[in-house]
Amino acid sequence: MITIIDYQMGNLRSVQKAIEKVGHQAVISSDAHEIAQADHLILPGVGAFEDAIAEIRRRDLVGPIQDHLAAGKPLLGICLGLQMLFDVGYEGGEHEGLGIVPGKVVRFQVPRELKVPHMGWNQVTFRHKPPIFAGIEEQTHFYFVHSYYVVPTDEAVVAIEATYDKPFCAAIWRDNLVATQFHPEKSQASGLQVLKNFAEWNPSA
Repeated sequence: MITIIDYQMGNLRSVQKAIEKVGHQAVISSDAHEIAQADHLILPGVGAFEDAIAEIRRRDLVGPIQDHLAAGKPLLGICLGLQMLFDVGYEGGEHEGLGIVPGKVVRFQVPRELKVPHMGWNQVTFRHKPPIFAGIEEQTHFYFVHSYYVVPTDEAVVAIEATYDKPFCAAIWRDNLVATQFHPEKSQASGLQVLKNFAEWNPSA
């Protein structure tokens, strides 16, 4: 079963509907026991880093997320769900993240003619192609909405890049963990293909 983590922030229903559209079932849950039993986890996110991390901790969901990854089961982070995996975020101050991936989350510093947030369709390039991107071609467009981006300590986890003035990390991949800055559920056919691949991904195979 695919479980979408509910911490009262994010576009949970749209992610669930996208999973259903590609022929799989997903439940939305904030129950730690139910999350611990999931075969696949999705950590979505829209909103502020500090508030989201606080809600995850308040619901005692950090342990189940860590245990899921330690068990080798697949996890997909989306947008803020990518950013929270890191050590620290600098949105409205300095805030401790989940610390699953070493690195930080910083705000775009771009020329005045470019707006922040970075919003809309942008092409991606692969450094390393995660399994859930099978069938996705180089320079495919995905949909972004964000003012902050991740800077991993170890560049080897950077799987996909996009450019907004300068290249930035658009997705990471490490073992059974993949997380995207863009929104697959808002990225039409290509995004649906990514979600279908994720639903059928067995990292231990």
